[in-house]
Amino acid sequence: MRSRINLRCSSLLSTLKPPASFARPTESGDTPIGKHTHAVVASTLPSSLQPYNDVSFNLICAHVLNSAPTQPAVTSIASPSLRVRLAYMVYEAMLLFGVLFIATWLFSTLLQQRHALYMRTPLIIWLFTVLGLYFMWFWTHGGQTLAMKTWRLQLTTVNGDALNLRRALLRYVLMWLWFVPGLALASLFHAQGWMLVILPTLNFILWAAAIFLHTDRQYLHDRWADTRLVQLEKIATPSTTAPTEPTA
Repeated sequence: MRSRINLRCSSLLSTLKPPASFARPTESGDTPIGKHTHAVVASTLPSSLQPYNDVSFNLICAHVLNSAPTQPAVTSIASPSLRVRLAYMVYEAMLLFGVLFIATWLFSTLLQQRHALYMRTPLIIWLFTVLGLYFMWFWTHGGQTLAMKTWRLQLTTVNGDALNLRRALLRYVLMWLWFVPGLALASLFHAQGWMLVILPTLNFILWAAAIFLHTDRQYLHDRWADTRLVQLEKIATPSTTAPTEPTA
């Protein structure tokens, strides 16, 4: 920030000449600005601008420093722990149960689905689409689903910006890697019985543990989609207890 302000001072001074009404400082630095202030400002000058090392420069540069917009300090935003992530996923699954129930009811009612195996593939595509619209809407409108608001989590890009529709769609597709590899292996090896549960569960555990391979503790699909799940700070609420008056 300081270097950019110095560049602004330099570009401004390159078009200006010191006014005659300002006297150059004496060797003792006895100027209206003061010896200490003059030395501090002069120390920030490049060597090419030493001829302008006078009171006029001090006044101009001080004006630039005071009028330059200040930027808030960048604070590090913590990544949620694995425990918080898993707790959020359990709560999210509870909310999604209602969403999927209503979506399935609409599908079966409108298309007269008589049993679960009837029109099974269109139903899977329909539910996949409903889930995608659910997540992409919330991710692109504040970066928080209802469960994420409860656990104070937010999804942003790696630069801290809001997600656009393309990035939200990419993350939604990559998010299915939580389960798809395990289900694909179970189908490939014709798994039966407990293997139908063990393979997807092992896939889930390995995918969750992969956050420890990254310094910022982000999932693989977040790293590939250039997104980041962050933990928001708890907002302190003022105390509502009325102050007690001192007794006489």
